[in-house]
Amino acid sequence: MSLAEVRNDWQKAEIEALFALPMNDLLFKAHSIHRESFDPNEVQISRLLSIKTGACPEDCKYCPQSARYDTGLEKERLLEIEKVLTEAKSAKAAGASRFCMGAAWRNPRDKDMPYLTQMVKDVRALGMETCMTLGMLSKEQSEQLAGAGLDYYNHNLDTSPEYYGDVITTRTYQSRLDTLTNVRSSGMKVCSGGIVGMGEKATDRAGLLQQLANLAQHPDSVPINMLVKVAGTPFEKIDDLDPLEFVRTIAVARIIMPKSRVRLSAGRESMSDELQSMCFFAGANSIFYGCKLLTTANPEENDDMNLFKRLGLHPEQGPVANIDQDSQMVAKASAQTAKATQQFYDAAAL
Repeated sequence: MSLAEVRNDWQKAEIEALFALPMNDLLFKAHSIHRESFDPNEVQISRLLSIKTGACPEDCKYCPQSARYDTGLEKERLLEIEKVLTEAKSAKAAGASRFCMGAAWRNPRDKDMPYLTQMVKDVRALGMETCMTLGMLSKEQSEQLAGAGLDYYNHNLDTSPEYYGDVITTRTYQSRLDTLTNVRSSGMKVCSGGIVGMGEKATDRAGLLQQLANLAQHPDSVPINMLVKVAGTPFEKIDDLDPLEFVRTIAVARIIMPKSRVRLSAGRESMSDELQSMCFFAGANSIFYGCKLLTTANPEENDDMNLFKRLGLHPEQGPVANIDQDSQMVAKASAQTAKATQQFYDAAAL
């Protein structure tokens, strides 16, 4: 009998019971399920570019891009398509298979849609998967992006419904669910996860995963982010989450969403190699790769490839990590984008 049963009727008590398992039992269960659906040594690699930074009207307490907080972040206008393509080519040269584009908006305006759809078409023409995160989407906007060929749309639930009001007040939980419904109905794949370490309780981490696992169809990608505390945001001095609780969250996500890519997302900059290794064993099989995640730091490409080599991991549809070859690719990519590196961020949290 398969352990990787796909269910959409998880009760919170069941999920909390998984969190409460002894660590060895939890990791064994998660890894066994992971091996049924995926190559346990393969990791999907994405890059994320901020195509419009700062001045977001939302009040997400973790986000340095909110116009409500003084974080020293300079707002930027929407990038020109040619600059986006330069970054996409560099990402592909450095080994990424998916290129994600994020804009600090509550929602895109109708006048932005022709520009965004052309951007999708041009990036896809490079032979990369495409992903966007632009805030809330209407049914019509979802259909336009799907028509342009957008593969994935990222829209996180962030936390449990019960804790959500302590994190965000300018956008309802239901509006997030509505956007996911619009995205799925249009035929695009869904990328949706959340952030842990925002002062939530263990029951909230279980509640977040319950919401994701009980969607009509599980998200294709589930980014699990560790809060990156940014000076000037309301959460800058919040207590750190026990790293082992983060591993537990990855493991439980793998168990209850066995066919989804579970992405080790924001916060990797401060994670030890040992902690990341535990996350990969627990079922994480996707990362954002490069120098920045949105507006916060992320491990350098060669650090990731060096860790991959030590662990015997390889990028999706790629060879076992070769640090020398990767160094050459990264050097070539860096030379192509020397004038634009401050705009590049590399790990889809959102």
